[in-house]
Amino acid sequence: MKTIIIPEPGKVEIIETPMPEPKPGEALLKVLCGGICGSDLGTYRGTFAYASYPRIPGHEFSAEIVKINGSSDTLKEGMVVTCNPYFNCTKCYSCERGLVNCCEHNETLGAQRDGAFSEYVCMPLERIYDGKGLTPDVLAAIEPFCISYHGAVTRGQVKAGDKVLVIGAGTIGALAAVAAKTQGATVYISDVAQKKIDYAVTNFGLDGGIFNDEHMQEKCAEVTQGHGFDVTIEAVGLPSTFQAAIDAAAFGGRVVLIGVGKKNLDFNFTLLQKKELNVYGSRNALKQDFLNLIDLVSAGKVDLKKAITNTYALKDAAQAFKDFAEHGADMLKVEIDFRK
Repeated sequence: MKTIIIPEPGKVEIIETPMPEPKPGEALLKVLCGGICGSDLGTYRGTFAYASYPRIPGHEFSAEIVKINGSSDTLKEGMVVTCNPYFNCTKCYSCERGLVNCCEHNETLGAQRDGAFSEYVCMPLERIYDGKGLTPDVLAAIEPFCISYHGAVTRGQVKAGDKVLVIGAGTIGALAAVAAKTQGATVYISDVAQKKIDYAVTNFGLDGGIFNDEHMQEKCAEVTQGHGFDVTIEAVGLPSTFQAAIDAAAFGGRVVLIGVGKKNLDFNFTLLQKKELNVYGSRNALKQDFLNLIDLVSAGKVDLKKAITNTYALKDAAQAFKDFAEHGADMLKVEIDFRK
């Protein structure tokens, strides 16, 4: 079968690998569509904090069940599904407390272990979820929506009436803004790319955009009557954007960090005390996030198709990564169609 691999930064190859065989309690899946995550792009660029090489990327995907090795009350062959790609150890202190998304030894597909960008993959039955009729391209976008929803709603506790600022208008940031809107919040989005701001505001019904430049904090004060935002969500992973999230938060506000980066931030931490800020990290998502959002999208309450701006055939995978790396300001969710 064909497999996409990143042997080293800046290089993508399609290689032949053996067809996997499902172990007891696993299913063999035929991959249909896969999304290139920011972490995959970071692995390609050599900037992802958890990257090692060579690496098969991919953890956002939809697939068809080909063979089930075991018994399941909810799954059957031929079903189109998506999967939870975060593997937890089950034994650490986090896992013991049920915080499996932030397992101390977490291994995410495409990051700490090889991913799903092959024509066929095997997954544990308990990590496979019925797509409930969603099309393969939309179903592949459920995982990034889960990341965003977990950050905005589960961690950020966004509620009706909150004023929310999302910093970063890439896929995760845009979908965090969508998640906040589902809770009845007033939501603004910020980025250094005006095209991405405009796309998010227009397509996802956001309340406004704030261009990220030297006047950003003045604009934040203007739209919040000088109070700051109840919730700020950082979805970039840079020191400057985390600082911006701290600065834009209201006194007593909540700051959520979803972005992943390698660089340090030197800042006046007394600002956290002065504002009595609640600062939350957000990592991965939970099974219930997947189930809830599959229901939400299948009910027509969120149009995830608007997040998918570019689709490439499997044979053009190297071009997909190259284009995304060079023209990211003009793209949102980039997917690879493994059927082509």
